[in-house]
Amino acid sequence: MSNSTAGAYAGDASAAQTYKALEEDPTATLVDVRTQAEWNYVGVPDLSPLGRDALFVEWQSYPTGAANPDFVATLARLIEQRGAKDGAIYFLCRSGVRSRAAAVAMTAAGFAPCYNVSGGFEGPLDADRHRGTVEGWKHEGLPWRQS
Repeated sequence: MSNSTAGAYAGDASAAQTYKALEEDPTATLVDVRTQAEWNYVGVPDLSPLGRDALFVEWQSYPTGAANPDFVATLARLIEQRGAKDGAIYFLCRSGVRSRAAAVAMTAAGFAPCYNVSGGFEGPLDADRHRGTVEGWKHEGLPWRQS
């Protein structure tokens, strides 16, 4: 795990490192910060093999892209309801940009350690401009489902 923005959040973790941490630490939480449209049409991480669920809170709204002003408060309430305030939090988006911003915001709100899942759910575009072939949750072959 690495940290390119020292002090702003705990660092970056690959999707495989994240899944392993979720397997080993019952207080760790995965938070998917993509939009409802992405969850519905692209798919979501499936933590049922671990006997748990991810949390889903939009960082930005679709289709406007407007920031969710209630993100920190909503997520703080959900994490506290789980009794996981002191556990590691792993943030996931499409490719690792929104999730990094969410990790920084939650760290600033007093939650730690907060990690960005580098590569996100689909990863960056490959040479053919396709996602899911270079890096990320899907590329790592981790469990996921579509509705």
